[in-house]
Amino acid sequence: MNILLLPEKERRGQLEAAEAKASAMFDAIAEAGLIAPGKTEAQLDAEIYELAKRDFGVEKHWHRRVVRTGPNTLCTFYDHPPVSTIAPDDIVYLDLGPVFEEWEADVGRSYALGSDPDKQRLVTDLSRAFDIVKGHYERTPDVTGAELFRFAQETAQESGWEFGGVIAGHIVGEFPHAQRVPGDKDQHRIAPANRKRMRDPDRNGNVRHWILEIHLVDRARQFGGFYERLL
Repeated sequence: MNILLLPEKERRGQLEAAEAKASAMFDAIAEAGLIAPGKTEAQLDAEIYELAKRDFGVEKHWHRRVVRTGPNTLCTFYDHPPVSTIAPDDIVYLDLGPVFEEWEADVGRSYALGSDPDKQRLVTDLSRAFDIVKGHYERTPDVTGAELFRFAQETAQESGWEFGGVIAGHIVGEFPHAQRVPGDKDQHRIAPANRKRMRDPDRNGNVRHWILEIHLVDRARQFGGFYERLL
């Protein structure tokens, strides 16, 4: 069956199933002890690729894998900083986009390796901020991408951080969604340029499913963290 013709409930179910598999993959990465001091970001990226392929059958990633540590955790997806090596007290964040049976997942998590209380707090605040922003989305049927982005910025500030992202999320769907969904790319992002209601359907009449990204940073101390999943 053409996946573009699936009933909406089944489409959402497939995306949630893909995210659950991606979450299990993150758990496996942590349990295998792959995130460890002394490795470069490139080394960890290569190990994650092998684990995903070997243990989860992942052959495709709908966007490049992002592994960031140290000052590079201030950078966004669109940046290409020099490769860093993980230090004992660093935060490491992963942004992975594995494809499971033609369905995209997009999950990001952060890990504080040492005992620095501020870095530990940041990692905790990431998921808390996600829940706050998600709650606002659920309570505000007419919210636009620009409005939710601004709310994410305000939530970061109220938590004592700066919002580090140039966007706060984007749509996700059947692989490759970027080629299947026509129109202005800004309208498919949670960003200042998107004045469109997030709950409006796409040009094909389909419900749009969103990934919410939370990127919190402390620029003075040169570290940040990242967290994302389905909204």
